[in-house]
Amino acid sequence: MLIIPIKDGENIDRALKRYKRKFDKTGTVRQLRARQAFIKPSVTNRIKIQKAAYIQNMRDQLES
Repeated sequence: MLIIPIKDGENIDRALKRYKRKFDKTGTVRQLRARQAFIKPSVTNRIKIQKAAYIQNMRDQLES
């Protein structure tokens, strides 16, 4: 449960913005979406390898 203390005279919009930022940092929505469907470990490993190759390719392009 997220607790956002509101200071005296603080704008409600600012408090909502702090709440949204804190909610995003917890990763709750990402975790819920990931749990909606089972992904095999081999598929997750393949995606991880593809991301690493993509990042390495981008770094190689920047260096040359």
